[in-house]
Amino acid sequence: MFTDWSYALDDWPTYVSAAWLSLRLSLAAFALALALGLGGALARGSRHALLRAPAAVYVEVVRNTPVLLQMFVAYFALPSAGIRLSPVQAGVLALGVNVGAYLTEIFRAGIQAVPRGQREAARVLAVGRATAFTHIVLPQALRNVYPAVVNQLVQIILGSSLLSAISVPELTGTAMVINSRTLLTVQVFGIAAVLYLVLTNLVVLAAGAFGRVAFRPPLPAPARRGQTLHAVRQLLRSAKRSPRPVASTSAARSAVKEEV
Repeated sequence: MFTDWSYALDDWPTYVSAAWLSLRLSLAAFALALALGLGGALARGSRHALLRAPAAVYVEVVRNTPVLLQMFVAYFALPSAGIRLSPVQAGVLALGVNVGAYLTEIFRAGIQAVPRGQREAARVLAVGRATAFTHIVLPQALRNVYPAVVNQLVQIILGSSLLSAISVPELTGTAMVINSRTLLTVQVFGIAAVLYLVLTNLVVLAAGAFGRVAFRPPLPAPARRGQTLHAVRQLLRSAKRSPRPVASTSAARSAVKEEV
């Protein structure tokens, strides 16, 4: 029973089609989550309470309720308010709203991690708020939180399996249908598990390649303390032999202070 995989593999095109649907739904939900997360982070960091309060309520409500319940609300409860969504639309909306709450806090932490002095320097140079944010703060914040953002994309792919509860024919839902027809539980769900592993690992590899292209390499690491002190000693010795030692000596002393 456990060794008979040939019959289960007869539905291989169906598995691949379902996996492709899961990936497309996940990417659509992730795009929505990125927009909600960035907007929520800006709202939570705003000086206006009318923006901070709704963003805080959104984060607390969504993060403290099950994502499956949110899917049921989007698919079963919204029609009573006159908003009718297909299972795919309801699933994308629920996943995007759910992960958007987590990305809100991730983006907010990344923005707060950027040194405040950089914003003050931009203000001194008469750089506008929007320009300073998009060209100075946001690139550094995205670089800081990029691994966490990629992890949320992986979580969306895995969470898309819950869409089978509202009749979306994604990978898990398709596997359940095939299993009910063939009764090859180990084989059917084993194939689904392998496809999930392939999807998530491909996404992580692609995200890693994109990160290496999108974000420049970090600045060179500062020299070790011993190397810096040795360079300072050399500078002091050369300053003593120089006919104009004042500037070199002052530079060496400032370097020592910075090192200490």
